[in-house]
Amino acid sequence: MITLPGTEMEIPRLKEIRQLKKADLHNHGLLGGKRSVVEKFYGRSFSRFKSTGNGIIDLNNWIVKEYRPFFSLPGSIEKAIEAAFLQASSDGVVLLEMSVDGSFHRIFNVPPEKIIAALQYYHKTVAPGIDFRPEIGFSKGFPIDVLLSDFKTMNEYGYFRAIDLYNEEDVQPVKNFKKLFQAARKSGLKCKAHAGEFGSAESVKETAEVLELDAIQHGIGAAGSPSVMRWLRDQNLQLNICPTSNIRLKRIRSIRQHPIRTLYDHGVRVTINTDDALIFGDGLSEQYLKLLRAGVFNFQEIDQIRRNGLED
Repeated sequence: MITLPGTEMEIPRLKEIRQLKKADLHNHGLLGGKRSVVEKFYGRSFSRFKSTGNGIIDLNNWIVKEYRPFFSLPGSIEKAIEAAFLQASSDGVVLLEMSVDGSFHRIFNVPPEKIIAALQYYHKTVAPGIDFRPEIGFSKGFPIDVLLSDFKTMNEYGYFRAIDLYNEEDVQPVKNFKKLFQAARKSGLKCKAHAGEFGSAESVKETAEVLELDAIQHGIGAAGSPSVMRWLRDQNLQLNICPTSNIRLKRIRSIRQHPIRTLYDHGVRVTINTDDALIFGDGLSEQYLKLLRAGVFNFQEIDQIRRNGLED
């Protein structure tokens, strides 16, 4: 433990935080790995992601320009998945809800069984102690009939345990995805979706209600409305928040100003997660430490948030 300068608050060192058991409940698998592992396999370094203030558009542009060519290499999918389990294992993660894009097989002409086999193999060989709960993730950018077809293709293997929905929040009305989530719920999958990453508090509530969500990815826009925060608290709806992602995408100016504190103070159940560690750089432990050093939370509060994830 070290004492934060100018305060009486003691905080663990990064090495000590890494030893704590944690949950990562918001992790886009192919973007969630150790960057050094992927770059070594690739034989080159990716350019550093820099946001121009266009949020998800900037992120998508980086992926298309820098990361998509990586998947032209034989073995790249396996290496990205291996890197994701290595990242989680090195960071004390014992519960991992990690998604793979449900349209990846179609876009890259990769058999779904190859993706599933890689997930199973690297879970077993790299991180067998992790409680791994694989998710199918879907982009809002595709027509609903295409997503329903992709969902049917991926879901028929009986391997995935949850569904997630992401990309630009206003690209389509949330009601368009109701059939997709009804199909997921009928299959017994946990239902999650991104909302309030850049959108309003009202968009968080609307998405949760229309899609009948079990958890919300990000959801930080809810901090702008006391009534929505009360609703989230009363519904016991968990927000799986990714502070570093929010800052790197310029949604939030600094860690000190992150609304996770406001949400926590209003009784909203929150967790801390990585989102895209390969792009944004921070694992869970680095984010815990930054929140502690900034005085956003004390260790007891961070520990409560950590336990929230493990109780998921």
